[in-house]
Amino acid sequence: MIDKQSAKKKIFDLVTRFEEQYASYKNSYYNETQTRRDFIDPFFKALGWDIDNEEGYAEAYREVIHEDKVKISGATKAPDYSFRLVGGKRLFFVEAKKPGISVKEDIQPAYQVRRYGWSAKLPISIITDFEEFAIYDCTKKPDPYDKSSVARIKYLTFRDYQKEFDFIWETFSKEQVLKGSFDKFIQSDTHKKGTATVDKDFLESLDRWRTYLAVNISWNNKNLDEDEINFVVQQTIDRIIFLRIAEDRSVEPYGNLKHALKQGNLYSNLYDQFRKADEKYNSGLFDFKKDKISENIKIENKVIKTIINELYYPECPYEFSVLSVEILGSAYEQFLGKVIRITPAHHAKIEEKPEVRKAGGVYYTPQYIVDYIVKNTVGILIEGKTPNEISKIKIVDPACGSGSFSIGAFQYLLDYHKDYYSDKGKPSKGKKDNPLTPDGHLTTAEKKRILLNNIYGVDLDLNAVEVTKLSLLIKCLEGETDASIKQQFKLWNERVLPTLENNIKSGNSLVGIDYYSNDIDFGFEKQIKPFKWESAFTQIFDNGGFDIIIGNPPYGATFSREEINYFQTKFILQDYQLDSYLLFIEKSLSLLKFNGLLGFIVPNTWLLNLTSNKIRLYLFSNTELLKIIHFQNPVFEQAVVDTEIMIFRRSIPKKSHKIKIEVFNRKNELEERSVDQKNWIDLNGSPINILDDKKNFSIKTKVATLPKLDSVCKITQGTKPFQVGKGIPKQTKETLAEKPFVSEIKIDDSFRPLLRGSLMNRYQINWDNNYWIKFGDWLAEPRYSAEYDATEKIIIRQTSDHLNATLDTQQFIVRDNLYTIGNKKPGINLRYILGLLNSQFLNWYYQNILNSEKGEALAQVKRGHIAILPIKEIDKLNKKEVELQNEIIKLVDQLLKLNSEIKTEKLESNLNILKSKIEFCESKINEIVFILYGLTKDEIKIVNS
Repeated sequence: MIDKQSAKKKIFDLVTRFEEQYASYKNSYYNETQTRRDFIDPFFKALGWDIDNEEGYAEAYREVIHEDKVKISGATKAPDYSFRLVGGKRLFFVEAKKPGISVKEDIQPAYQVRRYGWSAKLPISIITDFEEFAIYDCTKKPDPYDKSSVARIKYLTFRDYQKEFDFIWETFSKEQVLKGSFDKFIQSDTHKKGTATVDKDFLESLDRWRTYLAVNISWNNKNLDEDEINFVVQQTIDRIIFLRIAEDRSVEPYGNLKHALKQGNLYSNLYDQFRKADEKYNSGLFDFKKDKISENIKIENKVIKTIINELYYPECPYEFSVLSVEILGSAYEQFLGKVIRITPAHHAKIEEKPEVRKAGGVYYTPQYIVDYIVKNTVGILIEGKTPNEISKIKIVDPACGSGSFSIGAFQYLLDYHKDYYSDKGKPSKGKKDNPLTPDGHLTTAEKKRILLNNIYGVDLDLNAVEVTKLSLLIKCLEGETDASIKQQFKLWNERVLPTLENNIKSGNSLVGIDYYSNDIDFGFEKQIKPFKWESAFTQIFDNGGFDIIIGNPPYGATFSREEINYFQTKFILQDYQLDSYLLFIEKSLSLLKFNGLLGFIVPNTWLLNLTSNKIRLYLFSNTELLKIIHFQNPVFEQAVVDTEIMIFRRSIPKKSHKIKIEVFNRKNELEERSVDQKNWIDLNGSPINILDDKKNFSIKTKVATLPKLDSVCKITQGTKPFQVGKGIPKQTKETLAEKPFVSEIKIDDSFRPLLRGSLMNRYQINWDNNYWIKFGDWLAEPRYSAEYDATEKIIIRQTSDHLNATLDTQQFIVRDNLYTIGNKKPGINLRYILGLLNSQFLNWYYQNILNSEKGEALAQVKRGHIAILPIKEIDKLNKKEVELQNEIIKLVDQLLKLNSEIKTEKLESNLNILKSKIEFCESKINEIVFILYGLTKDEIKIVNS
């Protein structure tokens, strides 16, 4: 690899030569090709890049891709250079110009290179004629009317190269790029506020086109129902986008779609192009034997003209030759979150789907998550196998959405096969019938074979299924040209793309056709879409099921009463609180072949929730958990739920098997450890805190056999005063607005003192005769079981990241952001229980073993977690234990008294004395609790730390 000093000399020699013959190089006869050969190629070669492919790699493996420039309507079809890492990941584009062009002032080149970089979602790109060198931030959306200075990060002339050489070397030399300096540069100089990513912008375009079509088709085709309009709008958009991408990738003649705008009925012209596409591609996308609607619809010319024009330069900011399928998928995933609704007057309006509205939006799986799951499932299973062996491996995403996991798996397989058939990127020797093209890409036939053999998917949404197919077909087209397609058709009379009807299917992954045993009407059946896996994929299930299941199953879905009844009957590992992602996990166990692999990204509640104990115990006992990757920062934009990647093999775990745990903490630092799966099996389905340190296990084991709080005490959530439709008589919106049952003063004897969470703290109640409630059946949820009339009860706050409890001796009614704890077992002293709950040990246990929400603003103390706190019961025959319990009770009484006094004390000196006494009493309780629970010195250190 070239060193820095050698590079510096080579570039200075170029500068000297350019300076000496400056006038001739600025002459109009000196063209771009000469500039590239004489200056730009040597410049980057001096920085260590293999510009001329001296290593002899096939095109697919080259560090630098040179594009042939084709001028069409004033626009260049491809950037001159694409600089890449090993594996083909693009870093930046370089657009070359001749010195006669003003890089600094000319608007057109700047827009051109920004358009390429933005469409490819690259952070920066470069324009240079060697005389000038301009770096552009490509995270900002380009506009054809932008000045050339917009989004320009840095501008140099050749006379600056000497003083700026350190910057040039540190940022763009191959040596430094591999060391990460390029990444540091783009992190500091791009992605400023106000940037619009290409996927989000493309989503806006999709939404706009859908609205144009939906409004126009619904108004002009009143014979079509809602489902038919949704179908035809989606198909029309998909077909147009497919053909437009094919143009920019030289599979179709550029401007072909624009021919439809010349004259007459523009949709009829467009439909003729769709017909021709069917003859060429045979993909299912243009199958008009199945689509009986599209041919006869009426769309006004202005709508077709607007959409087509928005897909071409200069109105179109997208360069489809570099716009990846993954970027398209990200936009489409959001697009699928909305649906067309038709009003009684047959007007169209676009609405969010109910399940999307409930979830707060659509959460597209980031590419790095897809890549990780694919690598750790597909990558593991195909490693070392031949293409013939791999062809038997079946991969499915049971909730495929827009196809991100299907695309990820397909791409991984393409890369593996390409590497298998080549020799480190060079044409391989000794492998017969090599399915590689001369430039190192897989042949179309091989891509089709892999796709049809290996990739499967199912989704409830028919439009999502069509988008997945579209994405896979576009991926299949990569590297093809019009010439290669014609050659294939000429040789084999075979059309270029496969039909995916047998691979990607629409149906309800969770509901089988045994659902028909219930009486359902046709309209409801269309919503449910029962699906029989064994019939849809007969050959796969004849061989034991799928080898790999991957995906991002939906969570928090809303189910009908009929679906809930079905799930509670057919799924054995679920609790009364159903969650769709847990249903997908259970269903996948029946779809997965023995020794098959599953990789999902899911909420972390499968480990933490008490209601998930059945599925937890089953997974721990019947699968080999290979990895759990926990993310403390949000993976999905706008989603607040903590997520985890789970990867397991369907096989009985060996006693010695260890689970690899990776945690990306709040600083995004990786923490790694392993845990014996047997330890988790021994917990018998109890919740697991993934952040629980390995050294905590001895403490956890020590207290595992102790009684749980809910076995000795009754725990009840407080009263909910208001909710529309609840109470006797049922409350109305007016009730909710007027709040007649609560008051700041005691109106009459029917009103009782009311306590809310903000009015209590540890060993303290701060009620000041200013909150009352009229208690009775008229309340939304009165909860008579909450021990309100007991002479004493413990109150514990819900909104907190730690245990926060006090004693009530005034018969308060408490709000639903508090819990009450009363006696369930004779002989239990509530003051003793209160001391335990507020102790350092039980707070440590709660935060480190049961609930990982420490420090989170919206942390909630859940009843289920309080219920399983380990309680040391006192042996009445053990004099020492009785003495320790009595000591705790005395200290609790003192703490209640001291905290009452501190509320009214005004002198700072007295306040300090009271605080010191409180601290002393609390520390004494902590010491006694350590003794009662039998903690060793080392274990006490763990708790104290």
